[in-house]
Amino acid sequence: MKGSDYIVEFLISKGITDVFGYPGGMVTYLMDSLDNKKDRIRAHLSYHEQAAAFAACGYGQTSGKVGVAYATSGPGATNLLTGIAHAFFDSVPTLFITGQVNTYEQKGDLGVRQKGFQEMEVVNLVKPISKYAVSIKSIEELPVELNKAYAIAIGGRKGPVVIDLPMNIQREEVQNNLIYHREELSATTSNLLQTSLDEDIGQIFSALNKSQRPLIIAGAGINGSGNRDIFRSLVDKLQIPVVTSMISVDCLPSNSNLKFGFLGAYGHRYANLIVSKCDLIIALGTRLDCRQTGNDKGIFAENAVIIRVDIDQGELTNKIHRDEIQIVRDLSELLPRLLASDWTVKHATWLAECDHYRDVLSAYDQTEGNHIVKIIGEMIPDASVITTDVGQNQVWVAQSLPVKEFQRVLFSGGHGSMGYSFPAAIGAYYASGKAVYSFSGDGGFQMNIQEMQYLARERIPIKIFILNNKSLGMIRHFQEMYFESKFTQTKLEHGYSPPDFASIAQAYGIQSKRIEDVSDLDILGDLLVSPEPALFEISMSDTTFVYPKLAVDKPLYDQEPPLDRNILNDLLGYGLK
Repeated sequence: MKGSDYIVEFLISKGITDVFGYPGGMVTYLMDSLDNKKDRIRAHLSYHEQAAAFAACGYGQTSGKVGVAYATSGPGATNLLTGIAHAFFDSVPTLFITGQVNTYEQKGDLGVRQKGFQEMEVVNLVKPISKYAVSIKSIEELPVELNKAYAIAIGGRKGPVVIDLPMNIQREEVQNNLIYHREELSATTSNLLQTSLDEDIGQIFSALNKSQRPLIIAGAGINGSGNRDIFRSLVDKLQIPVVTSMISVDCLPSNSNLKFGFLGAYGHRYANLIVSKCDLIIALGTRLDCRQTGNDKGIFAENAVIIRVDIDQGELTNKIHRDEIQIVRDLSELLPRLLASDWTVKHATWLAECDHYRDVLSAYDQTEGNHIVKIIGEMIPDASVITTDVGQNQVWVAQSLPVKEFQRVLFSGGHGSMGYSFPAAIGAYYASGKAVYSFSGDGGFQMNIQEMQYLARERIPIKIFILNNKSLGMIRHFQEMYFESKFTQTKLEHGYSPPDFASIAQAYGIQSKRIEDVSDLDILGDLLVSPEPALFEISMSDTTFVYPKLAVDKPLYDQEPPLDRNILNDLLGYGLK
């Protein structure tokens, strides 16, 4: 079969049902091969390569399968870079295929900048943001490299791989249908485990037996490893309070009595206070970056023993405490063993203390954005997918969305890319087959607004919420705090303006509603469960804020706006002997 046919058959064999891309001269053979198998795998035409990349990420994040995106050479390949970076930093299993000029058109060792039209050295561009990248030089390499790249994408800490595929190799015949066995890739896809699983379990339970105020910090590795159900059963068994990272707020539903918000710079006040008062942290699949710990790691959970469990040994080189306990382990191995243990120590007094902090501090920082997200979230049905963009909308969703039992909530975490939410929702729909609810701000939505034509064409049930504060709210707030309210390029009459989104949706043939007052949100009702796409533009004040917010050099529990000192001191002393 042709090289392009081989790729398509390979993807089908791995259970991949949907791929995303944009046409171009150097991927025409791949496009044709996909079309020949459209009864078994669907190729979705995006309207920008970045959107195709984000759709592949949404597919991978939701399904756990490898998300696939393709683009032509040159500008097509460079337009994928933002999505590749998202997949790399958030550990999303993805395969990106870039078309390339024919091998006989490539510059090789010549001193020219470019020989073939749209020729681009893709591998060198993507190496820092991919797990593996290769340019195929002959048809004999294709089966080997495709199998290898796929195994690397899903092995160990998941992430993106890139195959740069010259046009002539796509049309050549595959002679050797070689399979590259996964066990041969162990050195590439796994880390050297320094301890045995029994030793790891022993360290955790030894620390738990000594602890009076234990805490689990749950990270994205829980969903990424496909072990959310096991994690929930483990938490119910251990009866230990849980604080999450922002991008893993869905690892427990909001109605769990053991869930105490998410930590960090924009995290819940009670979550940060609990982190500061615990005596043991078991961090599962979270890298504890500076947005979570604050920039002064010396005052982060300063009285706690920290046990960090991560599949990527490299992440543990960024130490939080000098004496922290580090465990390099796949959660797929660790969590079932922890669940099977007979540990029975309970911490009712500590849980009651955590309840007190939540009861006292939940009343603070309820902004207009939090209120809107909470109302909408209560109407979103269970077993659906929610996507967020980057900016204030993202924080409001993390803080106030009432996460139901079977929902997934997707973020652009480490890369933090505006324009992610909408195309990721497209990929999430094909991964789940369920309605997807996409939150964006007026700034971020314009980054990939062209995908409205995709909705107009395919009529899939994606509901878009644009929280329109007519400003780039996160930066506007920053300018208010540190630049004496000089709102350069972030507000109306200061170089920034949004369009009329509801009218634009109607021009695309998409049903839309503009909501001017929060009291009118109840009109969404039936529209949220209809099988048609819809856009809801929600007007907000241009002076919106995300609170609480951690200032530089402050401990996590002392966020802005500052609590009354008497209240804070009472909370800090509460429950301590």
